[in-house]
This record gives sequence, C-alpha cells and structure tokens, in this order.
Amino acid sequence: MSAPQARTKRKFGRPLNFKRGVIELSHGSGGRAMAQLIDELFTRSLSNPWLEQGNDQACLELPAGRVAMTTDSYVISPLFFPGGDIGSLAVHGTINDIAMSGARPLHLSAGFILEAGFPLRDLRRIVDSMAAAARAAEVAVVTGDTKVVERGKADGVFINTSGIGVVPEGLQLSGNLARPGDRILINGTIGDHGVAVMSKRAELDFEVSVESDSAALHDLVRVMVSAVPQMRCLRDPTRGGVATTLNEIARQSGVGMTLEEAAIPIKPEVAAVCELLGLDPLYVANEGKLIAICPPQYAQALLTAMTRHPLGRRSAVIGEVAADQPHFVRMHTAFGGSRVVDWLSGEQLPRIC
Repeated sequence: MSAPQARTKRKFGRPLNFKRGVIELSHGSGGRAMAQLIDELFTRSLSNPWLEQGNDQACLELPAGRVAMTTDSYVISPLFFPGGDIGSLAVHGTINDIAMSGARPLHLSAGFILEAGFPLRDLRRIVDSMAAAARAAEVAVVTGDTKVVERGKADGVFINTSGIGVVPEGLQLSGNLARPGDRILINGTIGDHGVAVMSKRAELDFEVSVESDSAALHDLVRVMVSAVPQMRCLRDPTRGGVATTLNEIARQSGVGMTLEEAAIPIKPEVAAVCELLGLDPLYVANEGKLIAICPPQYAQALLTAMTRHPLGRRSAVIGEVAADQPHFVRMHTAFGGSRVVDWLSGEQLPRIC
C-alpha cells in the first residue's frame, strides 16, 4: 500500500473506487463522504497552498493595479469533445474573460454541481483536465464548492467558475471605445469549437476532423498589449460567435462595423459542415479566439505581433469600424454584394459551452 493510500485509509476507511464508483447523494451531504471526495479528488488534483488550507474562502495577496473579476457557468453537451472537455473549457473560458480586459489572470474558483450516479472515473478525468489547464496557464483554483442533486435533476456535471486578475496601470480596454476608422482583427479561424462539439452529438452523426480551439489567451493578450497598448477593445467571441460579439461592441460604442468576408479565416472542413447544416459560421461558438479593435495606424504592428504567437499564426484584419447611426454590422460578401450581419436570433446550437 502506498503512503497516500495508507493516509486515506486512516482518515476515511476504504478509498474511493474511481474505476467503478459513482457519485452518491452522500457526496454532497456535508459529511464524511463529501470530505473524502474533496480530499481524494479535488484537493489532490488541484493542489495549491490556498486550497490545502481547507477554509471556506481563500485570502489572497494581489499586486498593484485594478482588479478584474468575472464569473461563468459551463453546461456543455457532450462533456468530452475533440480538443477538450468541460474541465479545461471552464478554465480557459474564465481566463479569457479576465484577459479581455488586459489583465493577468491570477486565481479561479470552481463550483461543481454533480448528478447522483455520475461515474467517478469521468469526474476524475474532468478534474484532472481542469488541473492541467490551470497549471499550464499558471493560475490556481484557490477555492470551490460541491453540490450533488438527484438523478435526472442535472446532466452529469455543471461547473461554475469565477476568476480574478490585475489590469496593468494605464491600460484601458472596453467595448465602448471603438471609433470610426479603427481596424478589426481576429487571431485565427472561426467556428472550430462549435463544429467540434457538433461532431460528438448523437443526433448529428457525421465524421469531421476538427478539434475545439479551446485555449487560454492571456499570454497572447500580453504580447498584444506590449506591442500596441493603444488598442481600444478585446473580446472573445464565444456563444453567438463573431457576429454577435461585433454587434455587442457596435451597440456599446455607438458605431457600425464593415467586414470583408474574404478576409475572415475559416477552415474548409468547418465551412463544409456549416453549409451542410445550414449554419452561418459567423454565429458559431469559439473558445480560443479573440477580436481586437485598434486605431488604423497600429493595425499592422498589432497583426505582426499576433502572427508571431502560436495562438495567432492565422490572425487577420477582417474589417473596420464605421460611422453608422443604426449601428449595423455589414459584410462585403465574396461575390461582391453586401448584407447585414444581425444579432443571433434564437440559438443555433444549445449547450455549446
């Protein structure tokens, strides 16, 4: 028996059975079973000094600067998809929301809602993935919570996360700062995440070699801010895709947008799947992409910095901000026409993140 196994046996008796065991209501009761789940899974996988204190909160020292904070919930179906899973997605998505302010992400919280009967092996896989994503991004999950609901009252696992970071002094990025003439850039191909998730849905049975673009973008943002601190706005186009994100910024800033369809990067296989399903890739979710808006004189310097980073090699200038009273987003099509790119109406594909 190994030393960790011996310690577990002394504390709780029989260790958790991660091969055949399942979540039970007792794992959320606040008693011994819950303590064992936290100790043998969450604390062990997400290990860091704050979490190991075992308090109901984490007391943190923060560097100087403005604090950025965000919260998000993840209800994706399926839980595992090409290129990621709900665990890594929760880390990446929360880090990216922080990073879009220009902040350096520091700490995360994680709340798990578990359905009774969910396999422990799958939960460990999700938590280990979350831990690996957090370590790679050099952030810590410093506090958390676990709840268990009856069978049929959830869908395996829901995760809520919050994150905090610090914005450097003097940096101001916001969706209300776009100005006519500004250039619009993106760091790579659109629609990868949405198509990767679709490829694993039982009701959409087709073969596709697309992986989710799920990634933490804070290091790319660091490079971009260093190269062009004069940027106006950063935003990650997740649910609702590029189209909805640009409509949000247009409304915030009181401007319009003009896109060039031929300039927007998209993988041929993603375009083919979207055409097959009657989807517009501009509205398909992304999890490793960002939109940047900057004054025109800095666009080339920003593009150069982006393309030198591994997460920005296929970056492109895809349009510009326009003076437009109705605040429309318009697109010049590859066929020489023009169309309005309106807000997403309804939901193209639910449970995408």
